[in-house]
Amino acid sequence: MGLRISWVTASTPGWRLGEQVAKDMIAVRIAPDMRMAVVGSPAYLQRAGTPQTPWDLAQHRCINLRLPTRGGLYAWEFARDGREIQVRVEGQLILNSLPQRIDAAEAGLGLAYVPDDCVAEALASGRLVRVLAEWTPAFPGYHLYYPSRRQHTSAFTLLLETLRR
Repeated sequence: MGLRISWVTASTPGWRLGEQVAKDMIAVRIAPDMRMAVVGSPAYLQRAGTPQTPWDLAQHRCINLRLPTRGGLYAWEFARDGREIQVRVEGQLILNSLPQRIDAAEAGLGLAYVPDDCVAEALASGRLVRVLAEWTPAFPGYHLYYPSRRQHTSAFTLLLETLRR
């Protein structure tokens, strides 16, 4: 039995949202654009009220996201009339798991900022309510990225050809 250690480096292929791919990488789209949603339970919104603008979030309990790769808390991103803003929200919960954030919102613990396709069923059933819909932007979908200055295996080249079709 052997031990195998793999390192992720700047020369290693990976996948990220389109806007997060480094400029010196080649990117191939692997998913459609992703729209975000601010959601809360009906009970939470009845208790706390419904925010009308992103600035109203300062008066709400928000479920924060910590991205291990970014180190800090994720600022919620909004856009309207060509103006982009980032809001650092406050709240007692800081989670890094999407299912945990959705569960916490359904439990009435605050508002969550999540991909809308991940909460479509909860929205349709009424377990969650979407707020600030006119403020939530779409982000470039996931892309496979890789360095241009590297020899690729035949399997990776075949994958790239298939994705580009």
